[in-house]
Amino acid sequence: MNRLKKLGLTLLAAATFETQAASVWKVTSGTNTIYIGGTIHLLTPQDYPLPLAYEKAYQAADKVVFETNMDAISNHAFKQQMKKELSYSDGTTIDQIISPDTYQSLKIYLDARQIPFTAVQNLKPSALAISLSMIELKHLGFTSEGVDHFYAQKAKQDNKPSGWLEEPEKQVEILSDISTENSNDVINYALTDIKDMPSNMEKLRQSWRSGDMEAMADIELKDFKTDYPEVYQSLLVTRNNLWLPQIEQMLENTGVEFIMVGAMHLAGPDSLLEKLKTNGYQVTKL
Repeated sequence: MNRLKKLGLTLLAAATFETQAASVWKVTSGTNTIYIGGTIHLLTPQDYPLPLAYEKAYQAADKVVFETNMDAISNHAFKQQMKKELSYSDGTTIDQIISPDTYQSLKIYLDARQIPFTAVQNLKPSALAISLSMIELKHLGFTSEGVDHFYAQKAKQDNKPSGWLEEPEKQVEILSDISTENSNDVINYALTDIKDMPSNMEKLRQSWRSGDMEAMADIELKDFKTDYPEVYQSLLVTRNNLWLPQIEQMLENTGVEFIMVGAMHLAGPDSLLEKLKTNGYQVTKL
């Protein structure tokens, strides 16, 4: 075989492998099966079509299961209620809650993005942190729906049953609790993350598409766990521990579920995948 032809086949094989790889796992208990997929909640137009493993798991599933009720969080009334719950209603502004140094860092970022402080001043820390991340992601071109929203709509069109692991109100409660206990940590983490976001998001997308959870943990979780242990515990560890029994219960029936959760819940030593392996289930990447 001539060198050019051999090179062409090698590149084709590499490209095919990359297309097939994804953050989707098959979990088995005896003859019972579920699939777990890691989601990124906001993507670029270039991320579509999604890796084929997602569609393979979706087609094999009798039911799709998300972190929360996707219809509810898309509802205008719920969004308004969430905004109300995560905003100060007594005249308090965020600069009264966080330290002067944290406020100065926040102001520098807002000025750079030409966003007036008055636009965010009444948000509680966790809601502000999410808003800052969303602003920066859209600035970087992440303007398309994420994996969970894509499959929520597809399931609705296909009349495929869906479910969720936690109520939307629980997510609001978690965010509200984080705001109360870790105000400076939450804002500082978001601002630090934003500084590295251009390079980190590209690395994150690549590790997500290839299903490289070790790389994902290195990018996002190592420093997070060390620098903000309480936030890490609230957002990831506690929720993983609450979700695990529900997932194990799904493995006791013959129906096939495709569970989609944020990819960070599948990375690192405290991940759902590691907990399932520890509990004796067979976990294999699609």
